[in-house]
Amino acid sequence: MANRKRSPGGSTKASERLRVAGLRPTRQRRLLADLLFQHGHRHVTAELLHQEAKEAGCPVSLATVYNALHQFTDAGLLQQVIVEPSQSYFDTNIDPHQHFYDEEDGRLTDISAHISVSGLPQPPKGTKIARVDVVVRIRRS
Repeated sequence: MANRKRSPGGSTKASERLRVAGLRPTRQRRLLADLLFQHGHRHVTAELLHQEAKEAGCPVSLATVYNALHQFTDAGLLQQVIVEPSQSYFDTNIDPHQHFYDEEDGRLTDISAHISVSGLPQPPKGTKIARVDVVVRIRRS
């Protein structure tokens, strides 16, 4: 086991974050939470997080990564940003903000300026608008 990388899955900080969100801190959830949150705010795909877990010496299936990301999103730990029907990013910054999406390199970045949206339709009876996502698509000129 000399070459095996140390697993970041045992962090008490990750365990506490999961508990506060109402999720049981399983080994795999702790590992993924550590990988997600240890470097501040960022945007990740399930595939990128899966690769990071493998590189950390902790094999988890891609399906497990997807499940955990959706559980984290449902628990309010992440925000899902859908840029294409088959392409989602998961954002560790859950404060209200918008994004630039670079169509050429597939990079998602936060927009620091405030964007206001006017003329929103009235939601159906018995519902309310939870949030409005704006993704500004960019490409080289």
